[in-house]
Amino acid sequence: MAEHDDTPESLPVTSSVPADLPEKQETLAREVLTALELEGIPYAVAGAFALLEHTGICRTTKDLDLFLTAENSAAAISFLQKRGFECEVCDSVWLAKVHRENFFVDLITGMSNATISVDDCWIRRARPASVLGIQTRVLAPEELLVSKLFVTRRERFDGADIAHIIYGTQGKLDWDRILQLAGEHWEMLLWALILFHYVYPAKSNYVPPLSGKSCWENLRSRFRNPTRERRSAAA
Repeated sequence: MAEHDDTPESLPVTSSVPADLPEKQETLAREVLTALELEGIPYAVAGAFALLEHTGICRTTKDLDLFLTAENSAAAISFLQKRGFECEVCDSVWLAKVHRENFFVDLITGMSNATISVDDCWIRRARPASVLGIQTRVLAPEELLVSKLFVTRRERFDGADIAHIIYGTQGKLDWDRILQLAGEHWEMLLWALILFHYVYPAKSNYVPPLSGKSCWENLRSRFRNPTRERRSAAA
């Protein structure tokens, strides 16, 4: 699949202000980034730092999120432990943490509900960026958007982030890639796009035509034929 490079020339103006990390958190994050770069372990920065890169919005964060494949997460844990970092596998499905005192870096290999896993393509498509003064890479906006589809809890809801990603990129996204990643969970994408339309009704054109018909119509046609795609969990 051809990769798109439709990054807008400028990001939207935002009223958000830069949030300072605690010094010890920033030091830990820099050390982990530097160590992974030194060892050449493939990863991509996600979370608040990737959101800033694609939207210009500064969001308060208490940690650093790194996306890796499961294989590379295991390699990262082994390497970091040898360098004296305290590491813990919190959930074998998706999450490990690098600790120092009360500060940490998350190593994420997929969605917490096991619906989507990070593969090598997520990392190859990452975009160059500077994070905390370290030259590294952040998730491409398509993967960042999909990584937020299932974050819909009472205490944490990333629907606003998805709307801001679409708005911040002016819809210049690889929608085929997004639909591919959402796969059988396309309803979650449809729901997110309805929220975007509600928040930015004048910008509905940011969801562009796709394969001869609009992305909206593509998803609506699936909704009208719900049995066409059965999820394996329901089989």
